Amino acid sequence: MKVMVTGGNGFIGSHLVDRLISLGSEVVVVDDNSAECNEKFYFNDKAKNHKVSICDFKKLRDLMEGVDYVFHLAAESRIQPAILNPIYAAEVNVMGTTNVLQAARECGVKRVMYSSTSAGYGLKNIPPLKEDMPKDCLNPYSVTKCAGEDLCVMYNDLFGLETICFRYFNVYGPRQPVKGQYAPVVGLFLKQWRSGDPMTIVSDGLQRRDFTHVLDVVEANLLASTTTNSAALGQVFNVGTGTNHSVLELVQAIGGEYEHIPPRIGEAENTLADITKIKTLLGWTPKKKFMEYVAREVEN
Repeated sequence: MKVMVTGGNGFIGSHLVDRLISLGSEVVVVDDNSAECNEKFYFNDKAKNHKVSICDFKKLRDLMEGVDYVFHLAAESRIQPAILNPIYAAEVNVMGTTNVLQAARECGVKRVMYSSTSAGYGLKNIPPLKEDMPKDCLNPYSVTKCAGEDLCVMYNDLFGLETICFRYFNVYGPRQPVKGQYAPVVGLFLKQWRSGDPMTIVSDGLQRRDFTHVLDVVEANLLASTTTNSAALGQVFNVGTGTNHSVLELVQAIGGEYEHIPPRIGEAENTLADITKIKTLLGWTPKKKFMEYVAREVEN
């Protein structure tokens, strides 16, 4: 099986690449290595790594020839940077995703797995959050990622290109980004704690997040690529745990000094996934426990 992973040198993508190679797949990685939150990028020497942007349709299409499955993770993937540069977010997340889907269609790809975000639920929806709730996009990031979902569903229904979309809830784990003030909170707090710096809590720290381990995310992608359940095609699935923790609980579990910084615009207060749909149609269940992970990181 020949597969392509866009964003395959990043946090989630590199774990997926490693797993696909361990399963014997031929892996083509497309990544322009532009993610500002990554202190480093991860290259599996057994993959064919190409420093190419998904915004370059011709190069992307050439690389997609002969590919069976595409895992599309490349994106402008942070809320605050997208607020600062909405045009770039739209170019990458909307036009880039259109390029991926059109290239896949032209090259006869069997299925595309698209990585989206729980940020589309916004503030109006009351947790637990279900896939059929109305979108409430608060920022350019969520708008553009949800547009990618709509494109995937349209390509599935109109053009017959099989697609499956995932809404990730606060992914954490090895290789998580830690660079800059907008890095995901788990990696950022652990980095600050190890450096002896105070952990920077946005607002009051009572925000609750459904923290999901990167290896559970990888399993969801693999199940989507191999499922024979036609009811799963053209669908959007939450990838979370069905439990959540406050930012203050995370700080207390790590231990150490902390300080409060001003609230940020465009961010939800609480996230909590209803995972009934993905359990039912894909047979996926999360296996990793968040606080066990935090405890191990602190011990080590």
